Amino acid sequence: MNEMTSAPHLTARRKPKIGLALGGGAARGWAHIGALEVLIEAGYAPEVIAGTSIGAVVGGCYAAGKLPELTAFATGLTKRRVVGLMDFHIGGAGLISGGRLKRLLEEHLDGARIEELDQRFVAIATELGTGHEIWLTHGPLIQALRASYALPGIFDPVKLGGRWLMDGALVNPVPVTAARALGADVVVCVNLNNDLAGRGTVIQNYASDPDPESETDTVVPELEVRPSPRWFDGISHAAKRVRNLVGRPGENRPGLAGVMIDAFNITQDRISRSRLAGDPPDVMIGPRLGRVGLFDFHRAEETIELGRQAATRVLDEIAAVVAANHIPAG
Repeated sequence: MNEMTSAPHLTARRKPKIGLALGGGAARGWAHIGALEVLIEAGYAPEVIAGTSIGAVVGGCYAAGKLPELTAFATGLTKRRVVGLMDFHIGGAGLISGGRLKRLLEEHLDGARIEELDQRFVAIATELGTGHEIWLTHGPLIQALRASYALPGIFDPVKLGGRWLMDGALVNPVPVTAARALGADVVVCVNLNNDLAGRGTVIQNYASDPDPESETDTVVPELEVRPSPRWFDGISHAAKRVRNLVGRPGENRPGLAGVMIDAFNITQDRISRSRLAGDPPDVMIGPRLGRVGLFDFHRAEETIELGRQAATRVLDEIAAVVAANHIPAG
């Protein structure tokens, strides 16, 4: 009888609180949707979400109960629609003002505040100038998301509370630390750069001889002198910005945004390695995204499926970690 009455006390343990850290990676971030879907279906719905850049967007929409709407939007994107969302402007701190994306977010998230979400949520941003890592844990959700994905040179920075903020991936690309700090007992992360083979190797003996066919690329053509501005000059300049952003057909050279984002992601990859080594997650989900380009937002169905596959591969590992971390009740 004593053994029977004491058994419930011995087994009274609560399930650990699961935290999910969603990393940055531009269009590859649609993989977060697939990973989240698998975790929810398997009974591991996260109670804590920490997101950086596109990870903040997906995580914020999930916490606000808008993941189905985000999925429908992502899978409905075409190349034409993606270009249509880019409101290029002259004279800002970035190529894109972000107004169209803001209005799109307002259709579903207007009025949502971080502190009122069903799950604990934090969006990571970086302060311009100081380099401070800013954890946005309360206030309007849309503003936090915009600050977290404000990629330098592409989007204008966002001013919140007297601070100019930009993409959080500059300082914390996969925010495992933030998920733990918000109370997660078990942290699962999605690292979008995990499958980029060949990153970070050292080539120790390489010649600086230029390619013969590229020598003319450095020649700067003379500027055309015009007597006075013409009415279509503004349109012409905007068109040149678009061509420089996406690259020119037939040329074996990257566009402006391609250079900027790839440089950004190389830095992000190095920072991720360092931070994850210092504070590793309990389980890492690493989608195989090497063939998905940073601007391939129109490939959402494929990318979401890659996220689902990656999460499915680690379900047994998650189950083992959760079982080992059950916490005594009371």
